[in-house]
Amino acid sequence: MSTSIWQRENAEAVVAEARSLLAKQLPLTSRRRFLARGLTLGGLGLLSGCRIDDSATAEAALMRISRFNDQVQGWLFSSSRLAPTYPDTMITRPFPFNAFYGEDKVPHVDATSFLLEVTGLVSDKRRWRLQELRALPQYTQVTRHICVEGWSAIGKWGGPRLGDFLRAVGADLSARYVGFQCADDYYTSIDMATALHSQTLLALDWDGRPLPPKYGFPMKLRMPTKLGYKNPKHIHAVFVSNTFNRGYWEDQGYNWFGGS
Repeated sequence: MSTSIWQRENAEAVVAEARSLLAKQLPLTSRRRFLARGLTLGGLGLLSGCRIDDSATAEAALMRISRFNDQVQGWLFSSSRLAPTYPDTMITRPFPFNAFYGEDKVPHVDATSFLLEVTGLVSDKRRWRLQELRALPQYTQVTRHICVEGWSAIGKWGGPRLGDFLRAVGADLSARYVGFQCADDYYTSIDMATALHSQTLLALDWDGRPLPPKYGFPMKLRMPTKLGYKNPKHIHAVFVSNTFNRGYWEDQGYNWFGGS
């Protein structure tokens, strides 16, 4: 059901009042910390005198809060700040399987016929074979995967940096977004700053060997700076765009930026 003009305006007033009160009442360091954790509807209810008790207005307010939170997280993100790395002795074994389907539904992709599709704001739209991706400089990281459900696990991932790949295809690095389509029908998008972060990998390997199907063969995005749902598996298409795209879980209410 669509929201009315009153509901949209009331939702906007909720977020506007929260911004104003935060700016006036919190010191800068506290404000940054509070915003980085995200604004919630309950918290805004304490700050605001606006009516947010009907579901349509609440949903509209939450959408605006989520967008506001995305903006703040993007502002706080630093391309020079690295996520912690760990020794091999701390790798979680077995590393947990997680997806929006059961392990018996994991897609199996033929490595010999795999071609990575590249579209959008790039000068070279040819498709890439796995061996061509492996010909790019390869990097390995042992980093922590943090799930929005509350658990975490440490894994060892290897592959080319997404930034190197984007430069290789002549991507417009001033574009705002990089998006991904996957063989399991998953999809998501990230900001360009995170795409160019030195720890953002197109992971082809897990623990020194090609990715097993359950971990995302033939390729997954590995970003220790973002929550697990922003790390898609079984990638078969990459696109660069200035048009905002959300994602599988983001379309169901998850925060888009998803910083960890």
